[in-house]
Amino acid sequence: MRSSLVIATSILLALLLSIMPMPSSIEAARPLWLAMVLAYWVMALPHRVGLLTAWVSGLATDVLYGDLFGQHALVMTLVAWLVLVLHQRIRRFPLWQQSLVMLPVLGTAQMLLLWLNSLTGNRPPLLLFLLPALVSAFFWPWVVALLAAVRRRFHVY
Repeated sequence: MRSSLVIATSILLALLLSIMPMPSSIEAARPLWLAMVLAYWVMALPHRVGLLTAWVSGLATDVLYGDLFGQHALVMTLVAWLVLVLHQRIRRFPLWQQSLVMLPVLGTAQMLLLWLNSLTGNRPPLLLFLLPALVSAFFWPWVVALLAAVRRRFHVY
């Protein structure tokens, strides 16, 4: 029960970081906090956190952003699925190589989001739209270190 609360709290904090106001000059580079937190928990505990958690978290993101319902749910489910497929390999890599693996995973998620946005008539610039994936890959080692420390501290297994 306590470990489920820790996971849910980290996902809630990631959602809050996703909507936290930022200066407009760096808004386009906002890290994909929810995708990174979900990817960590899916990789660390694939038997507890999976596609359903990603879907529900994505629906919460849709509600928070006021976007097309199911848009972020599909993207978060894609991230969780890709990490589930690759988690046994990714876990063996050092953190810098994990960042290199997370870059195409998060980039694919951003491209899917771009495609879904273009279907609804919202078409942002293409190269700028991939910037959050690059920034998220840069922050990946720190997110992993922080969540691993939380996992050890609260005995989440």
